[in-house]
This record gives sequence, structure tokens and C-alpha cells, in this order.
Amino acid sequence: MNTPRWWQTATVYQIYPRSFADSNGDGVGDLRGIIGKLDHLSALGIDVVWLSPVYPSPQDDNGYDISDYYGIDPVFGTLADFDELLAEAHARDIRVVMDLVVNHTSDEHPWFVESRDPASPRHDWYWWRRQPNNWGSRFSGPAWEQDPDSGEYYLHLFSRKQPDLNWENPELRREIHRMMRWWLDRGVDGFRMDVINFIAKPVSLPDAPLGPGDLYGDAESLYANGPRLHEFLQEMHREVFADRADRLLTVGETPGTSVSDAELLTDPARHELDMVFQFDHVELDQGHSKWDVRPFDLAALKRTLARWQVGLADRGWNSLYWNNHDQPRIVSRWGDDGPWRELSATALATVLHLHRGTPYVYQGEELGMTNVPFSSIDDFADIQSRNHYFEATGPLGQSPVEVLAALRARSRDNARTPMQWTASSQAGFTSGTPWLRVNPNHTTINAASQVDDPASVFSHYRRLIALRHSEPLVVSGRYSLLEPDHRRLFAFTRVDGDHGLLVLANLWHTPLDVPPSAVAGWPSATLVLGNYPGPASVGAQLRPWEAVVFRR
Repeated sequence: MNTPRWWQTATVYQIYPRSFADSNGDGVGDLRGIIGKLDHLSALGIDVVWLSPVYPSPQDDNGYDISDYYGIDPVFGTLADFDELLAEAHARDIRVVMDLVVNHTSDEHPWFVESRDPASPRHDWYWWRRQPNNWGSRFSGPAWEQDPDSGEYYLHLFSRKQPDLNWENPELRREIHRMMRWWLDRGVDGFRMDVINFIAKPVSLPDAPLGPGDLYGDAESLYANGPRLHEFLQEMHREVFADRADRLLTVGETPGTSVSDAELLTDPARHELDMVFQFDHVELDQGHSKWDVRPFDLAALKRTLARWQVGLADRGWNSLYWNNHDQPRIVSRWGDDGPWRELSATALATVLHLHRGTPYVYQGEELGMTNVPFSSIDDFADIQSRNHYFEATGPLGQSPVEVLAALRARSRDNARTPMQWTASSQAGFTSGTPWLRVNPNHTTINAASQVDDPASVFSHYRRLIALRHSEPLVVSGRYSLLEPDHRRLFAFTRVDGDHGLLVLANLWHTPLDVPPSAVAGWPSATLVLGNYPGPASVGAQLRPWEAVVFRR
């Protein structure tokens, strides 16, 4: 067995700073609020914190529109606060990974302001064209905005206030590398790279095909994993990471990426990324778009995750996640956020964390936080959700009732409601008025009620993280999916030689008889972990939402 890299035995915790903890009562989370909650993460056993953007920003897309790569937005604090956060996290053996957003900037970034002048040397740092193509923005509407002064159009795959950077320009790439080295020299332990596989667009920017009823072309297949992506990432590794790669974590968000793409991106011999976030599994319950909600299909989920487990078994590495700042809460999505909330949350956690890869826990996931009962479009803050609502109910003529139902299920605001620390007013998140409404169920779902309860969701996550630290099979064991077509049972093994782990989970709210074929060869296995109290034996009937891990 090869010695694992440090991040292969680690668990990462994503913090969405705006919604994590507010120290000054302005209703927005901040860096000092995070510092005050580091002991919560330490008690959970977290190895790495990933911070969503805290740079200066007009906040059109909650910080993913950056106007200065070298600072901290005053709403979150100061560079001195950031340095203190680094020091306090490192003192607890917790590394800190920054969000790197370099596919686009804010339209208020000085680079873009200068680029508006066609005569500027930085004009070519963005995608400017006299005639736009037919691409659509991922936030609805066209992907091009016309400058009123020059008459030219600039490309924005997201908000019109997020113009895309032109990575074909070598001066731009050198400036980005310089900025990355500046943060690493400050003590940052790596980067989560936002839509990093969008940076290498085809220079000709061809039109995209139009589907039935489409107003704009879906161009993801044209700009995802573009022609120079690997070249750009290998150059980044040489210029930024090469002399300190062993201590860093690099993970790329890569929509539209296949297993074969990811194998190239994460093969250690190629010197690109340590791991990627892929989207195959979280797109299984959607149709033409994320707002076209389809029923959950467990068999499809198992086959999809298994394809990634097998595909990256020999080269590359998986990242494991159910939740992040863009995804609805997993316990509401594929679990049961009613009477079986705690058990479904722990069952889904067990399944995920026992796969091969580095698990990511999104804030509140360790408590079993749920989606929010938003009542009207006025309750939503997310730009993607609001843009979709007004386009869908306007030009597309869809029913407001149906559009709102899709928003409740899929809006990014579900993940962005304030962290639920206590049962008190505003969930202990702030002493002021929170920027986004607090989920009313915080009176029963909160950290204060769970941290010292051995039967809580929090305590189960703590046991899962400890198992990864202590059991080499969780990191290195070969993955094999069992009963792939079963509609309720998720079963798989992690095996290395004569040693192995067997994972069985009943992902439904009625008892389940385990098929004998799923436990053949494991008669003397012993229980390592379960989400029900007390003993369990191989082959026994699984109770509702029961998940068990056996060792032989």
C-alpha cells in the first residue's frame, strides 16, 4: 500500500462566511465569527477549512464577483483578521483553503474598468467582440452585455457583472500566478478553484446549438474542458505550486467533466490538480435544467458514483460531497427531513464518507440542516434563482406556482441560510437582522443541542471522520458496488488483500431484508460503525434508514 497524501486522509469543511457566524451584529457573517467557532470544527475532527470568497466585491453574486484579489471585503473584516484566522486554525492543526475565482472578475475590478477602452493593453484580458454569439448565461439571459461607450460586447457566462477573463493572454496568466503566490506566501494551504475548467474557451467562440424552445444556446460543451485547459493548469503548477505542492490542496470545480477528463486532471504524474468536483451525481434528478426536478433514482446514483470510484481507482482522486453553497440540503433532497431526519442524514453521510476520496462537509450538514419553506419570490436572495423566476414567468410563460416549487427544491438559498448554532433568536448566528432568513426549525436543529449528544447527527459525523483517520481501508481499499439495481439498498465493499469493509445502508423509511448475495463471504465480520445504538450483525434486517459498516 502506498503512503497516502495528507489530503487523502483528511476531511474538508466548507464555510460560506456570509452565513456562518456574525461577530458584530450587522447580520452578515465575518472572519471574527469564524475564529470564534474554530473549536466547533476542531471538536468535529476537521482537517481543512475551505472558505468561500472573502475578497472585496460588490456582492452581486455573494462574493464570486471579485473586485480586488489582494484584500478582504470590509463586510468580512480585515487582512489582520484573516491572518489571525490562519494562525488560530493552524494552531488547531486545521489548514485553510481559499476560493480562487479566476474564470471571471467583477465588472468593478480595475482590470475590467481599464479593459473597456479598446486601446488599453488590458482590453485583451477579457472577451470583447463586435458581434456576440448565441451563448446563454448560466444565470439566465444572454451571455453578452454591450458596453454603452465602445459599442462592443463582453462575455459573461454568469452575471453581467462577472465578465469572463481571457486566459489566452499570457500577461493575464502571469498576473494571476503572482496573486496566487501572494496568498500562499501569506500562509494559505491551497485553493478551491471555481469553474476552473471554463478558463480555456475556444478562441473562435462558435455559436451553440439551440434546443426546442431555447432562447439562447447551451454552450457548456464548447467552453468546459477547452482546448488549452491542461496546458494552462500545468503552467499554473510550474509557476505557483511546484516547490510547495506537498503541503497544499488543489481542488477544481469542473462542471461538464467526464471520468476520463478527471483522470487527466488529477493524475499526479501530470501535475495539474489534486482532485476535482464533478457534477454527474447531483444532476441525476434534473432534466433539461436544474429547475426541471425529477424523482430520485437510487440505482442511477449508485451506478454513477461507482463509475467514478472505478474510473479514478488507479490514477487520480475523487472528492466526495452531497452539499455545498450551490446545492440544496441533502437531507431534504434525497433523505427524509420529517420524522426520519436524523437517521436519513447519518445514513447518507455514512454512504458518502466510506467511498474512496476526500469528503467535504458543508456547514450545517453535520447537524442535518434542511431546506427552507420559502413562501414567495421575495424570500429569495440568490441572483440565479431570481433571474430564473422572472425569465420563466415572463418570456417563457411558465406558471409562477410551478416555478416557485422548483425554486424551493433547488435554489442555492437553501444552503445559504444562517448556520444554526442555538435555539435562541436568529439561531445564535447574529444579534442583528440576518441578511437571509433563518430556517424556523433552528429551535430544534442546532449545534448547541447536538455537540454533547452521542446520538446526534454531529456525533455521527465525528465518528465517520475519526474512522477515516484511523482505518487505512477507508482511504486505500478497492471499491466494489454490490446489488447495483436494488432500489433501496446501497451496499459496497472496500477491500485490500484479506482485509475489508462492508457498507450496508437502507435508504428508505421501512425495514429491509438484506439479500444474501450482499453479505456472502462476510459471516464473521464485526460492526465498526452504525447509526442506530447497540449491536448489529451481518445479514440482519436493516431498520429504516439504517447504515452499518462491518470489518473483516
